[in-house]
Amino acid sequence: MSTRIERDSLGEVSVPADALYGAQTQRAVDNFPVSGEAMPQPFIRALLLCKRSAALANGKLDRLPADVSAAIVQACDQFLADASLMSHFPVDVFQTGSGTSSNMNANEVIATIASQQLGREVHPNDAVNFGQSSNDTVPSAIHVSSVLVLTNSLVPALNHLESVIRVKAEAVGSHIKTGRTHLMDAMPVTLGQALTAWADQLAEAIDQLAQQLPALLALGQGGTAVGTGINGHPQFAAEFCLNLSAATGLEFEPASNPFTRIGSQDVAVALSGALKRCAVVISKVANDLRLMNSGPLSGLAEIELEALQPGSSIMPGKVNPVIPESAAMVAAQVIGNDAAVTIAGQSSTFELNVMLPLIANSLLQSMTLLANVSHLLADRAVATFNVNEVNLQASLARNPILVTALNERIGYTRAAEIAKRAYREGRAIIDVAEEETEISREELTVLLDPARLTGET
Repeated sequence: MSTRIERDSLGEVSVPADALYGAQTQRAVDNFPVSGEAMPQPFIRALLLCKRSAALANGKLDRLPADVSAAIVQACDQFLADASLMSHFPVDVFQTGSGTSSNMNANEVIATIASQQLGREVHPNDAVNFGQSSNDTVPSAIHVSSVLVLTNSLVPALNHLESVIRVKAEAVGSHIKTGRTHLMDAMPVTLGQALTAWADQLAEAIDQLAQQLPALLALGQGGTAVGTGINGHPQFAAEFCLNLSAATGLEFEPASNPFTRIGSQDVAVALSGALKRCAVVISKVANDLRLMNSGPLSGLAEIELEALQPGSSIMPGKVNPVIPESAAMVAAQVIGNDAAVTIAGQSSTFELNVMLPLIANSLLQSMTLLANVSHLLADRAVATFNVNEVNLQASLARNPILVTALNERIGYTRAAEIAKRAYREGRAIIDVAEEETEISREELTVLLDPARLTGET
């Protein structure tokens, strides 16, 4: 591979000849061969948006020459428009904890393109990074990327899943099934009641995500190295946020206290907690679907999920609940990511958090996974399952817990004896109750009617 020599404050470094980055990025590539996983593209795009907004602010405030500011903006626009250029952002997730390597990676590639456009050197530190520090830029990029993925991808996906569940609840809502607590038979419920519970869980989780937005929209950019704003213009933060808001259509604003955004990652921890809540809801929906689909002969077999692929390499005819299983794995990963973000949040020492790249990667992975699997769960599991009415009715007829409806007439102890006998003899509760009580069959039919017991009639 042909190389060229680049220089930084530590000396000379060999860099691939066609790389747009320089010495500091190459040092990071050499220093951190950890995961082979580069920072996620939404973070890189947010970082570019931050550099673009900073250049515009510095140009307006006469901190950079107009042509230099314009060249930086054009370079950022070029990277934002061409996804193939993301290969020039190779720094591993597990790098320096401030994300300085990624910040300098952006500074260097932008400087290269801007220099080509301008016909003279645009310095990565003195121009592209002017009035900025990794310490305020990387936390700001975490916020910006999180807001963009949250509003443009995750929330719409969760809204779609909620909507599909509500439509399905309306379509199958009249079917009555055996309720279960502790995985044991309980009083009957309708499928509509079960599904609307899922939908309401999602609605509450979505609302909690929305509650994170005001804090996410408040940025520490302008605090520079430690929060004091050293080397920055007093109006930089406000101008930066105006430019960023214009570019994204969102209402970013300077944090009232930039020290909170640089010295801690409490907002990221709170967002991660809200994502964990979404994961728990997704897991609940996935596991309920799997159990209701279990069988087809020896399980519950209350519903039949869409058959998407053969389920075994050795057992012909087997079909598995693959979409709910995928969703359950996503939930596990998001919960694991939340643990990582929580620990990373504890690495806020004095004036800086030093696990920023891990926080960025974990948040963005969680949001992307949840968004993608929400569409799958909605369209390939919830919307397409069929109800097995025969099995639902057979289970209800054998359910000894229906005797609960007789408690007020015969008391708990006597009702328990009837339930145990019905279970022991494998008989319907109405038959045993008719033999054990003076209540007529006609009245028992009314009292033990599953539809009445759901509270829907």
